[in-house]
Amino acid sequence: MTEIATSASDEPGSNGQGQLSLGTAAARNLATTTKTPPQMRAISPRWLLRMLPWVETTSGSYRVNRRLTYELGDGRLTFSNTGDRVRVLPPELREISPLRDLDDETVLEALAERFTQHHYAPGESITTAGESADELILLAHGKVNTSTPGPYGGEVSRDVLADGEYLGEHVLTGGRDTWPATATALTPCIVLRLSRRDVDELTDRSEPLRAHLDRVRGHTPPEHNKHGEAAVRLASGHEGETELSGTFVDYDLSPREYELAVAQTILRVHTRVNDLYSQPMNQLEQQLRLTVEELREQQESDLVNNREFGLLHNADLRQRIQTAGGPPTPGDFDELLSRRRKSEFFLAHPRTIAAFGRECNRQGVYPDSVDVDGTRVTSWRGVPLLPCDKIPISESNTSSVLVMRTGQKHQGVVGLHQTGIPDEYAPGLNVRFMGINDKAVTSYLVSAYYSAAVLTPDALGVLENVEIGR
Repeated sequence: MTEIATSASDEPGSNGQGQLSLGTAAARNLATTTKTPPQMRAISPRWLLRMLPWVETTSGSYRVNRRLTYELGDGRLTFSNTGDRVRVLPPELREISPLRDLDDETVLEALAERFTQHHYAPGESITTAGESADELILLAHGKVNTSTPGPYGGEVSRDVLADGEYLGEHVLTGGRDTWPATATALTPCIVLRLSRRDVDELTDRSEPLRAHLDRVRGHTPPEHNKHGEAAVRLASGHEGETELSGTFVDYDLSPREYELAVAQTILRVHTRVNDLYSQPMNQLEQQLRLTVEELREQQESDLVNNREFGLLHNADLRQRIQTAGGPPTPGDFDELLSRRRKSEFFLAHPRTIAAFGRECNRQGVYPDSVDVDGTRVTSWRGVPLLPCDKIPISESNTSSVLVMRTGQKHQGVVGLHQTGIPDEYAPGLNVRFMGINDKAVTSYLVSAYYSAAVLTPDALGVLENVEIGR
């Protein structure tokens, strides 16, 4: 009978005797190694690129034609500060509807100088419903809740205002004498106030301002629907041979055009590396794979953050809402969904999704989960809540949540690209050989072309200033 002895180690001297067999360290010299392709930590799920329907843009630009829309003057103002003194930028006063077409810079400067700065602590009232409304109020910093008396007693919240919004524009043209709503500071607020007396004083001294405000008072806005689009006259509910009014649908004379943006880099690979070290994995192939991954990450970041076409900067101002408090609550998400039809998915930073989960737990609400492309994700009201780490987080630990409807058929958000380009490597991305230099280094130009378009304003909504701290 043969005895088989098992030793605890192959190392010499482990059992008091010399080495009896070949050690593993030496054996590795004759063995091959199983290895992985190069790994990359920066690769994210890139849900936005996956969920957007991509429209072929053969001409390199994409024009969004819309019905004629009258500008209603609902912009936001921008402020500057020197130390603790805050000032509205004079040209920004044109964002207030009665001043929209005022082109006299001197008058705008004079108006900006007459605003006085005030500070409010959380819970303090800035305006009170029913009281005299004789001031134009600009919210330079902070969040304000507006409310009105409810039909059954108590206060009913109407909206939450944030930096750059304003109240009391009627002070410039006359009209309303009392505040329609109570405005209460939710956070520490910096407010600029301009009294009716100062407006009247400047109007008496400035002929351009007086003439402009007289034109505004006498101007009858063109007929439009609730979305600001030029009205289409229709008749309904009539009987007999009623004479019908004629109509037509007017178009915007200056439709927006989106040009494809580009992200590029030059990939360099030494010919010696590619010749001698491409087994079992091709060096050029792996270099290209990782470079393309990085370009796709940049593409998604641009689709979110680019100031020209990024979704965070192209959401309509009327589709930007503030959280009722700080963290994202189920009520905030419901408000976001109520602003549009057929919301298809939310997009939020993973930390924002975690903050929403904490608020749901606190309120005893349990979101569902849905299957999206084989992955279980959190959902709210059946709308998937998808993570996107490209949505920025501010220094004050706040972020944003996007929600959108997509596709041309539904007048939603679409991605733009052009396929079939020379030396195409992937849709909308090509790799072009640039030559070999005198150091035997091969260069390849890697380019990705893309953009995004919002077809109608209600296709995209943003929940802003979302607190995500624990």
